[in-house]
Amino acid sequence: MVGEPQPIPVGQEPPPMHRLPNGNGSTPARHRGYNGEAKGKPARRKGDRFAVVNAFLDFTAGGLTRAAALTWLVLWRDTKPDGTARTSQADLARRIGADPSTVKRAVAALVKAGLLAVVYRGSLRRGPSAYRVRPLTREQVTPPRSPFS
Repeated sequence: MVGEPQPIPVGQEPPPMHRLPNGNGSTPARHRGYNGEAKGKPARRKGDRFAVVNAFLDFTAGGLTRAAALTWLVLWRDTKPDGTARTSQADLARRIGADPSTVKRAVAALVKAGLLAVVYRGSLRRGPSAYRVRPLTREQVTPPRSPFS
């Protein structure tokens, strides 16, 4: 057809519109982060999250109440890369379908068993609490002493 644009011959393509800081225009802008470097996947965190939940479910969850086990699981799911989970007890209660006082007792039981550490104690004016979850109780982490040693 007359008047339609023709394909660009090989070797005569225009240069890329966006260039990386090193001058190489091979990565499109949509694949770069805010600092101009390639986005890619983040580096793997230390530890394996599923090893933590597997240890909890295999060795610990059976000895806990329903509320305590669900509270631990929700906090495990909310754990950020820095190892802490920030949420309020009212939000935990809503998410596990329990009363806030039940969650308060569950958190106290988890702390006493060594499955949970309170990193930051929140309040109405200070925001949500921050917790660090652990998969095993203190007794499970420290093996019993042998009478022969």
